[in-house]
Amino acid sequence: MPAAEATTNHRRNELREFLMSRRARVSPEEAGLPAGGGRRRTPGLRREEVAVLAGVGASWYQWLEQGRDISVSPQVLDAVARVLRLSNAERRHLYGLAGLNPPAPEVAPEKRDMCDGLRRLIDTWMPYPAHIMDRYYNYVMHNEAAAVVLGMRSDIRQNCLVDFFTDPMYRSRSRSWERNARTVVAQFRAACAANPDDEGFREVLAEVSAASPEFVGLWAEQDIEDGGQVRKELAHPVAGLLVVESTVMKVPARPDLFIVLHTPLAEANTAEKLEWLASPEGRRGTMYPVAG
Repeated sequence: MPAAEATTNHRRNELREFLMSRRARVSPEEAGLPAGGGRRRTPGLRREEVAVLAGVGASWYQWLEQGRDISVSPQVLDAVARVLRLSNAERRHLYGLAGLNPPAPEVAPEKRDMCDGLRRLIDTWMPYPAHIMDRYYNYVMHNEAAAVVLGMRSDIRQNCLVDFFTDPMYRSRSRSWERNARTVVAQFRAACAANPDDEGFREVLAEVSAASPEFVGLWAEQDIEDGGQVRKELAHPVAGLLVVESTVMKVPARPDLFIVLHTPLAEANTAEKLEWLASPEGRRGTMYPVAG
């Protein structure tokens, strides 16, 4: 059997098993059907009931659950997902099994309280800088090291892109600004390209374009780059040269947030200096933050 055919058969088998298992979880009462109706051979909803509630033909739904080669639309899959009470992750999984491109990730209501856990994460990263930003590069939260080392403070725009190009403290302390500027712009273009209809990205783009001719020049070069790791060289007024590597990580359950962790590189005794800055002596010696 050709590999492509084997893959398709596997996907269809997975689709059948997935739909059957999700259908078995939903009781008639949960689906809004009258209680009773006689004894059921299997738990959950019948195929015919799913079809009626989703507004599709009974034969069509049976073919879908059997994994047959039929035409499937996002609207119909969404109707089935609603009836089967699928989570956001399960809905995306259903799209993939049906051979469609999954919809954009969404934040499940039960995951909106994850910020407490994320706060614990970045605080545990001390004495190294860490922060959380949203999809538009706005700061959401940061640890103490990010304030001391990266200059995250209340009197700036608190947007990673805007501050990179407009904060004079950032510019004066960063020894890698020119090298990293192109990467920052290329990564923001990639984020914009992935969300072409999102007004939030257009607003940030308009703001930074109006404030920075340097950004406009780099934006015109059309570079694009996925987010990843960036080397940063910072001249701290107390600790001296610091060399760190920032890593951007996604949170699948919170697609609207990104974790940015800074790891000291084996240069300029950076790890020891960061530990000293977080110590009582270092806190007393730090009179003002430095951006990076």
